Amino acid sequence: MKFILLITTILFSSLANAQFVHPLNFDGSEAQKKEVITYITNRVKHDYCGTVDMCQQVMLRLMEKENLDAFKRLTKAKNRDILDRAIHDYCGRVDMCTYQMIEIMYNQNVEAADKKLDW
Repeated sequence: MKFILLITTILFSSLANAQFVHPLNFDGSEAQKKEVITYITNRVKHDYCGTVDMCQQVMLRLMEKENLDAFKRLTKAKNRDILDRAIHDYCGRVDMCTYQMIEIMYNQNVEAADKKLDW
């Protein structure tokens, strides 16, 4: 009985602490899909229920979907260096580690990389 309780506790605590999955390391496995879903769900709840007072079910589902869609698009990113930098900046330096934010910054930096200052 204690063994079952221990396994259940470990399983649920690992789901609650799902790790960020790098979009370009995503292999499409069911385990990674669950990890991404759990990370997004936890992150959105943290942001909208814990940080700002917008903890409505409709808002949570909307932002979860937006983040999952952003993750899927990021799995097709062409420039790993720019994506890695966006992840580093928004997941390591500031607490804004959502796939939606990373996608926005990735796209902005890809676009800026092709521009030069001119008169």
